[in-house]
Amino acid sequence: MFPIVHVGSGKEMTMGESENEKVIVKWNKSVHVFGERLMRFPSLGWKVIWNVGYEDPRRVIHAFKVGLSLTLASLLYLLEPIYNEMGQSAIWAVMTVVVVLEFTAGATLCKGLNRGLGTLIAGLLAFMVGYIANASSGRISQAVIIGAAIFFIGALATYMRFIPYIKKNYDYGLVIFLMTFNLIALSSYRVENVLKIAHDRLFTIAVGCAICLIMSLLMFPNWSGEDLHNSTAFKLEGLAKSIEACVNVYFYGETDSPEDSNSSEDPIYKGYKNVLDSKSIDEMLALHASWEPRHSRYCHKFPCQQYVKVGAVLRQFSYTVVALHGCLRSEIQTPRSVRAMFKDPCIRVAAEVSKVLIELSTSIRNRRHCSPEILSDHLHEALQDLNNAIKSQPRLFLGSKHKHNHANNMLKLAAAQLGQHGKASGFSLSSVKTDSSALLEWKTKRDSLIQSKENERKSLRPQLSKIAITSLEFSEALPFAAFASLLVETVAKLDLVIEEIEELGRLSCFKEFRAGDEIVVTCEEPLVDVTRNNLPSHGIE
Repeated sequence: MFPIVHVGSGKEMTMGESENEKVIVKWNKSVHVFGERLMRFPSLGWKVIWNVGYEDPRRVIHAFKVGLSLTLASLLYLLEPIYNEMGQSAIWAVMTVVVVLEFTAGATLCKGLNRGLGTLIAGLLAFMVGYIANASSGRISQAVIIGAAIFFIGALATYMRFIPYIKKNYDYGLVIFLMTFNLIALSSYRVENVLKIAHDRLFTIAVGCAICLIMSLLMFPNWSGEDLHNSTAFKLEGLAKSIEACVNVYFYGETDSPEDSNSSEDPIYKGYKNVLDSKSIDEMLALHASWEPRHSRYCHKFPCQQYVKVGAVLRQFSYTVVALHGCLRSEIQTPRSVRAMFKDPCIRVAAEVSKVLIELSTSIRNRRHCSPEILSDHLHEALQDLNNAIKSQPRLFLGSKHKHNHANNMLKLAAAQLGQHGKASGFSLSSVKTDSSALLEWKTKRDSLIQSKENERKSLRPQLSKIAITSLEFSEALPFAAFASLLVETVAKLDLVIEEIEELGRLSCFKEFRAGDEIVVTCEEPLVDVTRNNLPSHGIE
């Protein structure tokens, strides 16, 4: 008999122990990381809470207003005398406060009046349908009348929601009307005293809307019109900052490549981002502002639609700024030696454009008309200097005949190389043998040749484009020509911006410009971002 030897048992134990140790170490590390994150969570949470209130202190006030409104509405349910009178319907006041009370007074008025009007009309109509149904002889006819009324009124109200004017101003009221009418009409079939149900619900919703209106209009009100007014001034400042930063980076800093650029952290992008994203925000603020009363000192009418027009013109202006920013990230860049020849006039033009935009922002912020000399002679002089500088260097933009012939020769050489590659990679079917081994060999060879042909073609395509571009003399000045033309385009579009803002000042009754008014050019980043203060409404109840 042969002795039994347990070969490798000690080694297996060692391996098992090492694996257990690895699992324990990994578990301890995970526990340690989780503990560190748990320890940092209070500080991180407090930092986020502090930053939200620091960015706009009105958010803290609004939070206290909502809490106080909910407490007042809850008294209808908590106080025994009121609850004994209202019953379960008292809870509708709390639900109304949750849904109706918005950040601005205009949004609260819009939703509150829509909700109250929709509930009132639905209650009256449901009572009429219930009265007609109860006048019928049997339960079957009563059910048919209620069902037919629900069908026709539901279909009609839903169809009316597609009308643009109604969808824009009264869509929420129609939704509340549909829901309230169905609830009361169906309740009338099972409950005898349906009038009390309609009365209680209407009363509690009216109480909830009244609490919301009082809190929004009388206690530290936030006006949608003011937010729209301030956001317009901020957008002008952002565009001014973007234009000046574009020119400074183009002549003094390093231009960005498309691979290394991060648009979310780019200060130039941040300047015009709010303008590009402002269409829906402007329309919403203008809609809510149209519901607000005249709260200014002079009780002037707030021109909501004119602010929307100004926003549209600013978006058209910002498209040029976006293209100007794109020149910084172009694959083809003008050498610094060429750019330096046009640096001074370009910087002067950008500075004058920024000065005009800042003056427009200041006029809106201070509610006064623009200076009559807003388009000063300095801007025209800067444009003339840029024009003279470009005319003084015609060879940079026109090229020469010798360089043109050299470009054609380079292109012909590249085409000849492409033809040679195509011939070298070709194959003939007549040379293929008929046996299976030769057929397999031919397939392998064919696949390798096709693959090599594709690789050569892919590598040759960028070579052709680079040869064609670098061999042209005017390619050095071509990117700058695009940059300069876009810079001049910003000057051309200033007239449209000034015209709309002057119309805004006329409709808003801005005060006249006086010679003693100082023009202070500042481009500070505002702390208040009005686009983040519109809380979404989740549901209708």
